[in-house]
Amino acid sequence: MVVGGVAGAIGRETEHPPPLNLSKARFRQETGLFFMPFAMLQQHYDQYSAQDHLVWKVLFDRQTALLHKRACGAFWQGLRASGLHRHALPDFNEVSQRLQQATGWQLEPVAGALNDADFYGLLARRRFPATVWIRSMAQFDFIEEPDLFHGVFGHVPLLMDSAFADFLQFLGHVATRHLHDAAALQRLERLYGFAVQFGLVHEEGKTCLFGAGLLSSSGEIHHYLSEVAPRQPFELAAVLDTPYSEAHLQDCYFELSSWEQLTESVADLAAVLAATPRPVLVAD
Repeated sequence: MVVGGVAGAIGRETEHPPPLNLSKARFRQETGLFFMPFAMLQQHYDQYSAQDHLVWKVLFDRQTALLHKRACGAFWQGLRASGLHRHALPDFNEVSQRLQQATGWQLEPVAGALNDADFYGLLARRRFPATVWIRSMAQFDFIEEPDLFHGVFGHVPLLMDSAFADFLQFLGHVATRHLHDAAALQRLERLYGFAVQFGLVHEEGKTCLFGAGLLSSSGEIHHYLSEVAPRQPFELAAVLDTPYSEAHLQDCYFELSSWEQLTESVADLAAVLAATPRPVLVAD
């Protein structure tokens, strides 16, 4: 199973910089980077085209406008503190320096979707995998997998918040202890999905967005605002019992009553998983 919402399975590092404005399918075709074991990758910032920077600028402007008075306070504080701006694509090294100083996190450049072991292993080490490719103008409103905009604009601001950063590392640590337990991984994916990707929080008397899948997607925001999908109080049992998928717009959203509830949720899940008998692995 590939963990949803993360940009990138990484393959080997190529001798030539990857063609960064390609669609995901062509990117894989031309670089040979498929779903392979994790390896180091570089961003190759100087290889981005003027159109790549323009795509970032237009997306940045659109999302910040949509998120006005809708995103949580931690998002706006983190956006400013991370140094992200509309004028140019983010340099992963510069962003990582700011993250490192604030919460001890860094960005890990990747090319596509990671397997569970690599993804959660990175989170446990305070490294967030973000894809190095960005969508083209032709893909502006729809991409099959998360790109650089989702990985950086959606995730980095919250990673500047110490409580959220600690929560995500703990979630990664818990997951690394259950990599051979499919049922446990499904529960962890649901907590990650309904919180980190599409979470809501009650803040200053109103519902605010904090999930990266909401923060980075105009389509998901409009879907949320349409109220077609119900908003439910965030209760861990309900979250773990709700099927999660990123193949379509969300069927429901969960709202935290406070940020403390998020921290408590992963601690409670860790206790539940620790008390559950682990599956017996039978040798072939």
